[in-house]
Amino acid sequence: MIAQRPYGNSGISVSALGLGAGQIGDARLAEAAVGKLLNAAVDAGVTLIDSARGYGLSEERIGRHLAARRNEIVLSTKLGYGVDGFADWTGPCITAGVEAALQRLRTDWIDIVHLHSCPAETLARGEVIDALDAAKRAGKLRAIAYSGENSDLDYAVSCGRFDGFMASLNLCDQRVIEQVLPRIADKGFIAKRPSANHPWRFAERPAGDYCEEYWLRWRAMEASNFGHPWGEIAIRFAVSIPGVSSAIVGTANLANLAQNVDWFGIGPLPAYQLGNLRAAFLQHDRGWVGQL
Repeated sequence: MIAQRPYGNSGISVSALGLGAGQIGDARLAEAAVGKLLNAAVDAGVTLIDSARGYGLSEERIGRHLAARRNEIVLSTKLGYGVDGFADWTGPCITAGVEAALQRLRTDWIDIVHLHSCPAETLARGEVIDALDAAKRAGKLRAIAYSGENSDLDYAVSCGRFDGFMASLNLCDQRVIEQVLPRIADKGFIAKRPSANHPWRFAERPAGDYCEEYWLRWRAMEASNFGHPWGEIAIRFAVSIPGVSSAIVGTANLANLAQNVDWFGIGPLPAYQLGNLRAAFLQHDRGWVGQL
């Protein structure tokens, strides 16, 4: 089973390996296959399920297939936009978005709700955080959090109003390890994109592909995989970083889910391997900021 870790001082425990539920929002996927995947994840001890308003059918499907197992899972979602009748990134949009997410997820409460890449200048106005805080006081949320990168993330950390954070952290995206994690020791932190979008899939530069930037970094680093599959090294790297509550890996494939669980089960990377991968990034970092 997957080890559970504290999500900061929130009182919430999350599985060290979580499921990113973006891919299951694809309407082309068979409903039965999605249900099988979600239940297999929970059966394996993956308790943290992360979704978002912008992930198609994801929230709705989680509610449909996991409502009966609500007490076995930790629900995380992201919002701030896309609510009919409300301007994006306003207090009323946040309030309405929480209610809509509760309905889609078929639950009376959501464990963690993130503001999804909200700009710092919007955060500074206060109303979106106030709206989340009000929902937390009303018992609809257990923790309020921020998902984003770079200067926006820096402001979110500095304002001191969030229980946790989510940002890119992987072999090719390591800046938060030094710049963010030491500042949030009492907060929860979820590492997204722990597999760096799998750049090792491509023998040549994948121009225009989602992982092109990570491919360039990965090739520049010339790091060793120590004779193991890169996918394994990537997952074990992310969950080995102190301060990481969970690393969420997205998949809609049952075999990939099982493989990720098996790789996680091997355990943290040895210190010398972790150090080698950290050094490779630090040596070659050329303004490699967090990927949005």
